[in-house]
Amino acid sequence: MQPDQRTLERTRTREIDEGLRNHLNRIYARMSAGVMVTAVTAWLVASSDMLLKLFLGGPQAYIVMLAPLAIVWFGFRPDRMSSGKLMIAFFALSIVYGISFSSIAVYAAMDAAFGVTVAKAFLVATSMFAGLSVFGYTTKKDLSGMQTFLGMSILGLVALSFLNLALGNSALGNLIAGAGIVLFSGVTVWQTQAMKMMYNPNLNAEVASRLGWAAALNLYISFIALFQYILHFMNQR
Repeated sequence: MQPDQRTLERTRTREIDEGLRNHLNRIYARMSAGVMVTAVTAWLVASSDMLLKLFLGGPQAYIVMLAPLAIVWFGFRPDRMSSGKLMIAFFALSIVYGISFSSIAVYAAMDAAFGVTVAKAFLVATSMFAGLSVFGYTTKKDLSGMQTFLGMSILGLVALSFLNLALGNSALGNLIAGAGIVLFSGVTVWQTQAMKMMYNPNLNAEVASRLGWAAALNLYISFIALFQYILHFMNQR
């Protein structure tokens, strides 16, 4: 007996759903690995006076600060690079962020109260990120129209952040942090839905892997941004 059309459609739907879940699980696993590499790198650098002086002990600290932007804008091209090169660029970014965050690890080791604040900020960021991802996956509302607004807002936020490096205005810093939390919450929701909508079970493994690394990078940056802005707010209390 030949299976009817409905049975074939249900089977096909189950296969697509399972493939989508596996695809998203791989992306979140890559993103989580990046966060882990960042944390380990921060701890290793903070534990070594030699490494602290090497990376943060002079003008090279500005290179460390700007390196993530350079990697994202110039060193991460999913349309031109192989999945292997994208993986290297992704973990290079994770390491550079870890070097930058080593200063946070140093202060956390010196001040127990600040260490608790860092841990709380990480837990809040993790909980928020998980909730936002679930919402982005389950919402029926089409969020594709948010892309241009979010992109322009991120550019504005980056420009304002660089301006405040020169001004050192605490009120402006709080405003930037608040806007950053709201903005990257929206980015996380939009990215999650975009990953779901762009999934194509017919893509070859190489293309799917390249898109997966790009998605992992986007999620990683959103999580790191949420953590930084939440930590800024919690440290003001």
